[in-house]
Amino acid sequence: MFFLHYIDINLATALQVVLLGFIGGTLSGFIGSGGAFFMTPGMMNLGVNGVVAVASNITHKFGKAMIGSRKHSEAGNVDKKLAVCLLATAIFGIQLAVWINSLLFKSGAGKGAAKGAGANLYISLVFAVILTFVSVSMLRDVIKSAREGEAGAGPSMKIAEFMSRLNLPPVIHFKVADVKVSLWIILVVGIATGYLAGTIGVGGFIGVPAMIYVFGVPTAVAAGTELYLAMFMGAYGALSYAYLGFVDIRLTMLLYLGSLVGIYLGVYGVKVVNEMYIRLVTSIIILLCVFSRVIAIPMYVRQLGWVAMDPGWDRYFNLVSKFFLFASGIIGCLVILFHVIRAYRQRRGLRKTLQVVREPASLGPETAGT
Repeated sequence: MFFLHYIDINLATALQVVLLGFIGGTLSGFIGSGGAFFMTPGMMNLGVNGVVAVASNITHKFGKAMIGSRKHSEAGNVDKKLAVCLLATAIFGIQLAVWINSLLFKSGAGKGAAKGAGANLYISLVFAVILTFVSVSMLRDVIKSAREGEAGAGPSMKIAEFMSRLNLPPVIHFKVADVKVSLWIILVVGIATGYLAGTIGVGGFIGVPAMIYVFGVPTAVAAGTELYLAMFMGAYGALSYAYLGFVDIRLTMLLYLGSLVGIYLGVYGVKVVNEMYIRLVTSIIILLCVFSRVIAIPMYVRQLGWVAMDPGWDRYFNLVSKFFLFASGIIGCLVILFHVIRAYRQRRGLRKTLQVVREPASLGPETAGT
């Protein structure tokens, strides 16, 4: 265990963290992800070291996942057997990520590099690579669906059908999800999910697509099972990072203040917005978040001493990175809010119309005839 210098949190910083939580919670409810792809880099833009940002966010993720998984469980959308199988190796993936991040955090000490710059660069690169792949795949899927129509089979069914034909014993039947999958494939997906959750706080971007596209699990069950899995992964990741002194509980609590409000807005928004439109908005927001992280990378490269650059440029790189991140999140929330308000006004107008139609009937036959 080693000593960490957390950032000073004044009123302005605290409000920005709450805003990060609100936007992340809204996007989480809207797209079914934990919102870490926005909150983790957002905290890094505020001066929080990448490892501390990941650790504080994965601790925050535990509480949200616990609430979400309970609701999905009540609806019968959680396959606990599948979650346990994934958790078996997800813990190994988390532990590997914690070890790499903590090692990179300490590597810069005493070598002329800013402490934590190596971890910041590593986390940013993983963010850029993984989320670019996810967003581009989503955009391609949206374009293909628009061309072929919603009835198109798409690549998801083909992959699931191929995997179902792989007879790698032991093959396990999962009753709730109603699929049969080789245990070896599940264990590999578990490692990848745990590793990404522990590295950047975004495990659902691997777990949910894998359950849908690879295992053939229904979307609702995949989302519910991932939240149930995330509850245990979040708890293990939080304890692992807390033991090393990385969890800043102040940041976690401030994120909760915003996210627990924003998530309800996002959940309502997903009920009134077309699914294809949700995927389009999500992919664009993620791409902007990726662009924001890429802009910050030269700053970490300089801090490591790999390039000769005026340290004064760090401020400008961070400001531009922060601008694109908050712009993407705020625009996304405004889009969701617009559709929520429009749906609310439409429902309110429909109620008034129905009330006017029913009023003559409520007057009775004698009154109506006069």
